Amino acid sequence: MASDRPGFRNRAEAGRELATRLVGFGSRDPVVLALPRGGVPVAFEIAKALQGPLDLVLVRKIGAPAHPEFGLGAVVDGAHPQVVLNEEVVAQLEVAPAYIEAESERQLREIERRRERYLGCRRPLEVAGRSVIMVDDGIATGGTVRAALQGLARARPAHLVLAVPVAPPDTIAQLRPQADEVVCLLTPEPFYAVGRHYRDFTQTSDEEVIFLLKEAQTWSKKAAQ
Repeated sequence: MASDRPGFRNRAEAGRELATRLVGFGSRDPVVLALPRGGVPVAFEIAKALQGPLDLVLVRKIGAPAHPEFGLGAVVDGAHPQVVLNEEVVAQLEVAPAYIEAESERQLREIERRRERYLGCRRPLEVAGRSVIMVDDGIATGGTVRAALQGLARARPAHLVLAVPVAPPDTIAQLRPQADEVVCLLTPEPFYAVGRHYRDFTQTSDEEVIFLLKEAQTWSKKAAQ
């Protein structure tokens, strides 16, 4: 397929196409985790096909002192939240441990605020010993996805899968060592942007995220655990 033509009608169609590549996980106690907001409609279709629980994985960057746009690492949401640091950068900038601890706590509070908005009082699903499928609607540079995979790996899932409809081939190559398996439907070259591969790439609203997460509970009692 030429890179200047859309590959998917919308996120839901992309999710259904991914689900056909993941059907074998239906019998492996899967947990489907979406990066909000755009990853949720994609992950919803996968979770529905596998009849597995759908949850979120929220990631917040830890910015450098006086330069918050420069990332030292990230806080990754979950039943046991993880702090993923670029130790080389932390050492180069001589960032004090107290700063990292305070900033990590601040970002964790923001994660908890967002989780409450989307999921109410539901706690993050436990992923240890389970097949985890992490989903986004596409990847460009992969920074957020990389942090999320590193955080999830520390939670010791039985099998960690990254599933995305579209991403640049070099980004996918860089991410493969971070997961047990990577499923990506399109790897166009040149890449340009995720949205070019959807006919409808309308921004996913908070309301849609909330609705889909609630709807997912109708087929999986495990999502409420």
